[in-house]
Amino acid sequence: MAPAPAAALEAAPDRAERIGQPGCACQRSQSTLSLTSIVNAKQRLMTIPMLNLFLDSLEEGVLFLDKDRKVLAANRAATQMIGLEGGTLVDLLCPSIFKGTPCAQSCEQRGSCALTHDENASDIVQDLVLQRPDNTSVNLRMWARLLPPSDNLPLSCAIILRDRSHEAELEQHVTERMQLGSMVGHGPAMQKLYSQILRAAPSDASVLLAGESGTGKELVAKALHDNSDRCKGPYVPVHCASLPENLLESELFGYAKGAFTGATAARIGRFEAAEGGTLLLDEIGEIPLGTQVKLLRVLQEKEVVRLGENHARPVNVRVIAATHRNLEAMVERGDFREDLYYRLRVLPLHVPPLRERTEDIAMLANTLLNDLEKRYKRAPMRLAHETLLALEAYAWPGNIRQLFNALEYALVHADGPTILPQHLPPEIERVAQPAPSDMAPEPSLVRPYYRPAQRLINEAETISRVLAESGGNKAEAARRLGMSRTTLWKRLRQRPN
Repeated sequence: MAPAPAAALEAAPDRAERIGQPGCACQRSQSTLSLTSIVNAKQRLMTIPMLNLFLDSLEEGVLFLDKDRKVLAANRAATQMIGLEGGTLVDLLCPSIFKGTPCAQSCEQRGSCALTHDENASDIVQDLVLQRPDNTSVNLRMWARLLPPSDNLPLSCAIILRDRSHEAELEQHVTERMQLGSMVGHGPAMQKLYSQILRAAPSDASVLLAGESGTGKELVAKALHDNSDRCKGPYVPVHCASLPENLLESELFGYAKGAFTGATAARIGRFEAAEGGTLLLDEIGEIPLGTQVKLLRVLQEKEVVRLGENHARPVNVRVIAATHRNLEAMVERGDFREDLYYRLRVLPLHVPPLRERTEDIAMLANTLLNDLEKRYKRAPMRLAHETLLALEAYAWPGNIRQLFNALEYALVHADGPTILPQHLPPEIERVAQPAPSDMAPEPSLVRPYYRPAQRLINEAETISRVLAESGGNKAEAARRLGMSRTTLWKRLRQRPN
C-alpha cells in the first residue's frame, strides 16, 4: 500500500516532540509555510491523517524530495498525473520520472533540482509533455518549493505539478486560428483565406492562386498540399519565369536520351517527379503560348509525353498555379489561352496584399524577426511600439517580402536589443514623419521615437539645456530627448565648438 504523503514526517520517533521547539532549524524560514506549523506534537493543530486528507484534496500534484532528489512521498493528484502508484513512485529519482524532458536533462547536468533557486530569486516554471507508462501523454506545468532545513526532516523540496492539458488544447486552438502552416495572421482577410484553403485542400481540382508579388502564394500552395490527402506525396515547385523557353518544356515534361544535343541520358520531368503529390507552377503567366498548348493537353489527358518520345505516360498530379498577373486581361489580349485559364481556375484563391491586413503586421513582423534572429544568431530583439506604428503606416508595395527585407535592414542597423524607427529603411521611416502643418515644437522634451529628429535652429541649445538638467548624464538626456545614446553622441560631435 502506498505511504501517505505525510509519512515522511514520521521518519524519526521523536520528531513530533522536537518540531516547533525553540531553536529548531525549521523556524529559520519565515517566508515559507513550514510543515512544523501544521504538524506540531504539542499544539496538535493538525494531525497526520488530516494533513494526508488535505494533500490528497489538492488539484495540484505534490512530490516530496530529499536532498538527493529521491521521492519520499506523493499525493493522489501526483500519482494520477504521472500514471504510477504512490508506492511505485517512492524511492525513484525525480529525473527518472520525467526522463527525456528538458527539466530532467537540466537536473542531471546540474546535479540538483533545476527548479530550485535562492529564496530571493523568481520562480522557475517548466512546461513539459510527460509520456506516461500507458503510452498517453499529459501537459504539465511544474515548479519547486524549498522546504525549511531540519536535522530531523529528510525533506528538501516539494515539486508542484499542475495539469495544463486543457490549457494547452486551448492554446493550440488559438494557434491554429492565428497560423496555418507557415502563414501568420489573425485578421478577417487571413481567416477567410484559411477557410478557403481548408475547403479546397481535400479536392484534386486545379487551384489558381492570384495575388501581388511577395504576398506568400508559395506558402498558400504548401498549405494546400499539407492539408490534402496527397500530403505524404512529393511537393514539387516550379518557378516558370526562371526557366528559359527552350528549357521549360524539358523541365516540365522530361526528355528521352538523344532528344537534343547534350541529352546523354533520359530524364523525368517535374510532372512525373510530382507523381502522387502536388505540382506548383509559380508565375504561370510567364509561360509562352506554345508551351501552354502542351500544358493544357497534360491537364486534360492526365498524361505526359517526354521530348523525343512518341508514347504517353500517365501522371497522377494535383496542379496549383500561381501568378501576380491579371490572367483575365491577358486572355482578352490574346497573351494567355482562354481554355487553359479556365482549366487552371477551377478553384480560384486570392491572396490579400499586406496593406489590406494591417492588423496582422505586428504578429507577422515579430515572427519574421524571430526567424532573422536565428539566421544571424542574435540575442532576442524587440520592436518598439513606435516602430510597429511606422510599419503599420507603410503601404508595403513589396508585401511580406519587403517587410522581411526591412526587418533585416533594421536588425543590421540596430545598436541595441530594441529596433527603433530610425533603424528602418528611409522610405518607411519617412512615412511616419508628421505633415508640415504638424511640425510645431512639442511642449514636452520627449518626442515619439517614430518621428525623426527635428533639425531645429535651436537644437544645439535644447541638447545643452537637457544635458544640464540631466546632470551631464547622456543616457538620461537621450531618454528625455527621445533619441538613442548613439544619436545624441553624433549630435554632440556635430555641435560647433
